[in-house]
Amino acid sequence: MTFQEDRVNDFLALFDEYKEAIRNQPGCTHLELWKDIHQPNSYSTFSHWNTEEDLNNYRYSETFGKVWPATKVLFSDKPVAYSHEQVVKIS
Repeated sequence: MTFQEDRVNDFLALFDEYKEAIRNQPGCTHLELWKDIHQPNSYSTFSHWNTEEDLNNYRYSETFGKVWPATKVLFSDKPVAYSHEQVVKIS
């Protein structure tokens, strides 16, 4: 997600406000926020969900209904989302 440079702090405050609610959604087992080291107004969330259905249920949740509209007005570019599945785990 790439944000308007003067709105990054707004996004960070929003994420801080809702991170526990997101993390506590049924099926969410992990949530992180990452910042691009070369583009300081570009962030990614990194989350683990038990199933794709859990992720989709979050996308229709009350929490998402509050977070997404407030987040998307802060973008300076179209957001991109990816879903991956683990192939190899190295411990």
